[in-house]
Amino acid sequence: MIRLFETHEIRPSRELEGLWEFHPVGREGEIPERMDYRLPVPGCWETHPDLGTYRGVGLYRTTVNLDRKTNLRLEFKGVSHTADVYVDGSRIAHHYNAYTSFEAVVPNVEPGEHEIRLYADNSFSERSALHIANDYYTYGGPIRPIVLEEVGDVHIDRVSFTPEWHNGLWQGKWRAIVRNIGSEARETQLILGLDGLHSVREKLFVEPGASVLFERTETYGGAREWSPERPTLYKLRAELAEGERKCDDWIDRVGFRRVDTEGGRLRINGQPVLLKGVNRHEDHAICGASFSFADLLRDIELIRDLGCNSVRTSHYPSDERFLDLCDEFGLLVWEENHARGLTEEEMRNPRFKPQSEQVTREMVEQHGNRPSIVIWAVLNECASHTAYGRTVYESELALIRDLDPSRPRSFASMHRDRDLCFDLVDIVSFNVYPGWYTDEEPAELLQQAKQWADRLGGAGKPVIFSEFGADGYYGFRSRDRVKGSEERQSDILDANLKAYLSGDSPLAGVYVWQFGDCRVSEATNWLMSRGCTRNSKGLVDGYRRPKLAYDTVKAHFRGEKGGAASPAPTVPGAAPERTGR
Repeated sequence: MIRLFETHEIRPSRELEGLWEFHPVGREGEIPERMDYRLPVPGCWETHPDLGTYRGVGLYRTTVNLDRKTNLRLEFKGVSHTADVYVDGSRIAHHYNAYTSFEAVVPNVEPGEHEIRLYADNSFSERSALHIANDYYTYGGPIRPIVLEEVGDVHIDRVSFTPEWHNGLWQGKWRAIVRNIGSEARETQLILGLDGLHSVREKLFVEPGASVLFERTETYGGAREWSPERPTLYKLRAELAEGERKCDDWIDRVGFRRVDTEGGRLRINGQPVLLKGVNRHEDHAICGASFSFADLLRDIELIRDLGCNSVRTSHYPSDERFLDLCDEFGLLVWEENHARGLTEEEMRNPRFKPQSEQVTREMVEQHGNRPSIVIWAVLNECASHTAYGRTVYESELALIRDLDPSRPRSFASMHRDRDLCFDLVDIVSFNVYPGWYTDEEPAELLQQAKQWADRLGGAGKPVIFSEFGADGYYGFRSRDRVKGSEERQSDILDANLKAYLSGDSPLAGVYVWQFGDCRVSEATNWLMSRGCTRNSKGLVDGYRRPKLAYDTVKAHFRGEKGGAASPAPTVPGAAPERTGR
């Protein structure tokens, strides 16, 4: 499944799901004499018994058949972590980063059989500034869907829609890019609309080998707002027409909602919201980082059962289908770019700035239409306490502001009273672990954190505790409640949440670390402390079996232990309100 809805009704499109030939190779471009494996796509090679710890380059190969001459558009939703793509022996694309999509258009492809080769590389090297040995695992392969489309010389490249509340009415700011890969100038008609509301039309003249950006702001007086309680979605349709013939389309979903931080609180549609959520890695004991739709839905159902109204996509952009589900069910999303725990020295890698900014740009451009995303964030636990680190945070946060001024920005800091970047963000966020890494009292730490925020440039801004938690090994029970037992994990989370969700708490949100146990890199130094090469702070284990702490958090989030009550989630499986087809 590519998305939860059809993204094209005019443009021919199909998912290249199935068994591809596979073989480990020494480098990109190498072609082995034999291809000994057949692996699922999407998928990660670690699910095969022979390849559970393989780190390096792997070659995937398949063929496609065309019945006419056409232009092919190949879109890769996520290849971990570096990808090189060849069609009929010619290299057509190179992309770095597992968690954002990339595409390539191949013009004038003749009818018949054509070979696609995908080289995926999950190795660590100086060339990779973001993918390092870390507290999560970098799997190998095409972990998300691959799409094959046929496009005309003139086609829609991208469409964005930003809702705005103006003088008591909803408006929408359209941005559409139309591309001409042909050799002749073309005139086309662009049609932009939302199902159930009105459409706009504009004639465009596109020079050969060029693109045209069309921008327009429209008022939608009858639009209904998207909210966690009523996640109303509108189907966005962009179409190209030549005369009476419609020749291309682009379909997405949007919602009308506004986000601000007035009065030191996070507000959705003018109403303060207390975020109660979990951090979620895309990691499963069986499927690794390549989730089926059923696996994604199971996570959503468990997160909603906990009483959460939010989820943080640690520490990279999420699968589009997971975000589709958040749009459907009204789960508020903190989405962040890809970087975790980088030192200043690591951030000085010459490749860091272009690689990190590329991820940030792709994240915002590809996911910006989603009403569920209410916070953009960058650079988790990196060097925000140094002068050089500040220049990096300032640059990345400014990039997000340029790309999308409609959402607040944040980052998760571990540097407490030494942080130098709280004045740069709209929301101040701390990662703290009282009861686990420190012996602090949660209530005292909460007051200290508020003082740090006020003193270091965050006065008047919402404050979030973006991580707190403790290890709990599934099935390890102890009457003495020793560290690592399910009992101790439950006790620590209980003490934290009692303080953070009290009636006088200054917090605008909390995110438990973490939803599910995840695999980590097998490496030296501090990673040696991760027993079984897993981060075991999940409320559920890698197979999604709940621990004792699951019910503890659920009781707090649902207001059964003195915490502020969450709105009752809709019945699992109930369809949210949506418009159009």
